[in-house]
Amino acid sequence: MQNPQPTTSNSPEISPGRGSSRVERIASPQAEENPQPNLQGVEISPRLWFAILATGVGAGLAGGMLMRLLRLVQHLCFHYVSGDFLTGVEGVSGMRRFVVVTCAGVLAAIALLLVRRIPDRNGPGLNEAIWKHDGLLPQQSMSARAVLSVVIVGMGAALGREAALKDGGGIVGLRVSRKFGLTPQQRKLLVACGVGAGMSAAYNVPLGGALFILEVLLGTVSVATAIAAFSTCFIATAVSWLLLPNEPTYQIPYLPVNLSLCVFALVSGPLMGIGAVLFVRGLHWAKSNKPKGAMAVMLPVLVFAALGAAAMQWPAMLGNGKNVIQLAFDSRLAGPVLFVLLVLRPLATIACLRAGAPGGLFTPTMTLGAMLGAAMGEGWSHLWAGADKRSCALLGAGAVLAAATQAPISSVAFALELTYSMSSLIVPLLLAVSGAVLTYRGLESRTSY
Repeated sequence: MQNPQPTTSNSPEISPGRGSSRVERIASPQAEENPQPNLQGVEISPRLWFAILATGVGAGLAGGMLMRLLRLVQHLCFHYVSGDFLTGVEGVSGMRRFVVVTCAGVLAAIALLLVRRIPDRNGPGLNEAIWKHDGLLPQQSMSARAVLSVVIVGMGAALGREAALKDGGGIVGLRVSRKFGLTPQQRKLLVACGVGAGMSAAYNVPLGGALFILEVLLGTVSVATAIAAFSTCFIATAVSWLLLPNEPTYQIPYLPVNLSLCVFALVSGPLMGIGAVLFVRGLHWAKSNKPKGAMAVMLPVLVFAALGAAAMQWPAMLGNGKNVIQLAFDSRLAGPVLFVLLVLRPLATIACLRAGAPGGLFTPTMTLGAMLGAAMGEGWSHLWAGADKRSCALLGAGAVLAAATQAPISSVAFALELTYSMSSLIVPLLLAVSGAVLTYRGLESRTSY
């Protein structure tokens, strides 16, 4: 993990001054490449400790309530009372899918127009606020986008649900920090912890959420940051059990490891990295070319209408991709449907972002990896029998997530916690993750975050 010196003026006590020697100034050659300043000198004072506890509780409740809202929207729009989202989508007519998703585009267009009237609409994004602005978030516009994100994902947008949960947790951290009168450094730490805690609560992944805070949001590890990250994530996850079930996100059986699977991991890892590169480049193109003027109103409607039309034939196009991942993990995605979804689902995610719709990328990235692993496993079975296709999909999900985020440690933790049963595959998983991350790093410097 890189540990660069700070590059902003927010932390003058640890920035090299004019009198620094040349050795000191060149000791961290990545300083100009990575804007993340380290949190050094933060101590867990009694006031900060109580703020950490409050943030964990608040993020857990916020994550649980947002998830409840998501499910309510899904059930109302697709008229089902039991089963998963894909079951509900498949249970309605193709015309209803088209109408619901098109309405989501209309709603997004109207809501985004209203967001333009919010005073802090031009504030920094979540990561930028943590890295460069000591955790000062644009609360009003971020809250509006979070609620919009949950609603349109529930209506079928091909985006992740975690964006709203991260935003909600970050806002909780910011408000708690102000309530307790914390310093800018402490506020930054608390906001980052709130973000990870919101994610932990929604996905029931306390370890992965804590490592995400340290590896992605803060880019540094110390006793103080580790205590804060683990405490908020574990508290938030426990609190979320009041509103959400305590169970793994994906159900998989015990899957043994053999030589064929290990060789598959070695061979497929670099290919997974290339797939992640193409996906992330598409995401960055979409983010940097968001619509302006009249297109800001028209494009969401057109994109969502096209998505709804595609869902008339392929219902699995809708939603964040959680159910598609489960199908891949069960080896129930095969033949033409697998390859159609492998092409169209990433394009749908990119198109939704291009239209300006707010949403996350965590589950869509894992969805791409699971489908890519399933497709490669299908081909590998003709070269060397023995590698379970379900295991290939699992390795693909973890490897593509790790490559796209350049966060291998937290990605492996996510894979373990999301399934509860993947520890048997830890060796081939690490092989695939290593190959994917190294290949990605050689081709692309940006990440999905």
